[in-house]
Amino acid sequence: MWIKVVIVFLFVALVISLFTGLGFLISDKGEKTAGGRSRVWNTLCVRLLLASLLIGFIIFGVYTGQLGSNAPWDQRRAIPLETTPETLPAN
Repeated sequence: MWIKVVIVFLFVALVISLFTGLGFLISDKGEKTAGGRSRVWNTLCVRLLLASLLIGFIIFGVYTGQLGSNAPWDQRRAIPLETTPETLPAN
């Protein structure tokens, strides 16, 4: 359960960072700050870090089995242990 909360939090932070960068892009008009880097570049770095963490947590969740798919096209067919030709599902 905790991994889903972390994934939602990272996604929301990613969207906030995206719109923050858009606001800086509109307001700064390419000007640099005192350190020589623009605020747009800083938010891009933050967004890259957040996206990497998000992908990493999704891969970790799928690998450990905490995340899965409930899509109807992804259902695994359960075949009984003792199968005979009459009990196999028809394709």
